[in-house]
This record gives sequence, C-alpha cells and structure tokens, in this order.
Amino acid sequence: MRSFFEALRFLTAIPVPGLPHADERTIARSMAAFPLVGLVIGLLGALCGWLAWFLFGPPFHALAVVIAWTVLTLGLHLDGVADSCDALFSWRSRERKLEIMKDSRIGTMGALGLLTIFLAKIAALASLGSSWWLGALLAPLWGRWADIYGIFWFPSAREGGLGRTFHEQVRRYDFALATLISLFASAVLLFPWGGLLLVILLPLTHLTARKMVRSLGGLTGDTYGALSELAETIVLLALVATRRHFHLETDWQSLLALLEGWV
Repeated sequence: MRSFFEALRFLTAIPVPGLPHADERTIARSMAAFPLVGLVIGLLGALCGWLAWFLFGPPFHALAVVIAWTVLTLGLHLDGVADSCDALFSWRSRERKLEIMKDSRIGTMGALGLLTIFLAKIAALASLGSSWWLGALLAPLWGRWADIYGIFWFPSAREGGLGRTFHEQVRRYDFALATLISLFASAVLLFPWGGLLLVILLPLTHLTARKMVRSLGGLTGDTYGALSELAETIVLLALVATRRHFHLETDWQSLLALLEGWV
C-alpha cells in the first residue's frame, strides 16, 4: 500500500496526506504500482464520462474522459509527448535533440503530436459505443505499464536525472508484478480478450522505444511519458478494431445496460 500511495502521489494531482517526503529512490521502488494508479485514473475518468453522458450525451462523454485524464495527471505525460515530438522529428544531432527536450517551449511537431493524441483518443472512445467505459478504464492502466516497460528494458539517455535513477533502481520483480496486475485487470474487464492487449501493445511499445534509443542514445523522462500516451492510444484503437471486426462483447455488458437504464 505504501508503494501504491507513493505512485499515486507521483503520477497524479490527487493529494495523499501523511506520507514522508519522497526521494527518487522511493519513487522508483513504487513502480510496480503504476498500473494500479492507472486504473484509478481510468475509474475517475469513467465517472466523469458517465456524468457527461447523462448531462449532454455522446460524444461529450469521450471528451470528458480525456479532459479528466489530463487534469488528474496535470498533463505529466502529455508534456513528454510534446518534447519528444519536437526532438525526435527535428533531424538534428543527438546532443541537440536532448537539448530540445529540455526546452519548455512547444514547437510545431510537439503541437501536432499533442493534437493527434487528443483527437485519436476522443475519436476512439466515441467509436467504442456502449463499450467506451472499458477503454476509459484500460487505457490509463496499460499506459502506465508502458512506462515501466521502457524504464526496465532500455537504457537512460542522460548520466543524471530521474530517468537514470528509475532505470538503475527498477527490479525485475517490479516489472513482472506490474505486468501481472495489468493482465489480471484486463482479464477481468475484457474477458475473454484480456491478453490481446498485451500481444498488441508489447511489440509496438518495444519498437517505438528502440527507435527512440537509436535517435537519442537512450530514454528520458519525456520519452517515458510519450510511450505512456502512445500506449493509451494504441489500447483504445485496438479496442475499436476488436469491437468493429470481432464483435467485442463482455460479461459486463449486462451491467452497463442496467446502468444506462437507470440513467
């Protein structure tokens, strides 16, 4: 529980009173709980989506979910998307790219990257129809799993900083536990399709991270954020494709129909 609350404090704007001051090592030891925090973000986003559905109807529920995710995280990973896009698409030297990532200003590629992520998420959630709440719950969970995947499997681009500390402190146990948590939650929420998300997400996350490493010499905090946002988008698109072509249905559909009947 200590690890969960440490992760909750680090990844979200949700106040967690009573915890001592956290250092980089303490945060690194909480990484196994990142997917659980993602599930909390997803749950709160889904609640906002249900409220928007009740007040305004679709597609405002999709917009409400994405805005809720952004507010809850204070745009932590979206900032990484903007910085990573500005650097990776600059076609400059490795050193110059790392300097660009430190620049707080947003360039054209960063703005386009943010716009693409926002529109893709909203469109995907709206396209999921009555299954939108599954995307709202699962996308943030797998997004935080992608965080720890990049941290565990790939080197850090800089000698110092939080990214280096994370990479040095993360344990195989942390990655394995985060993966098991993500798979279990998906199996419960998306039976019998739960494992499909990992099958789709793992190679795409790996190839994207490897491409970043080739360009930057390693990963940074910004690229971790970009991996998380990209993973959320991939999960949502995978759910849309599954629903469209394989008639995504779950045992929870009856519960959803009951809730919509009450509304």
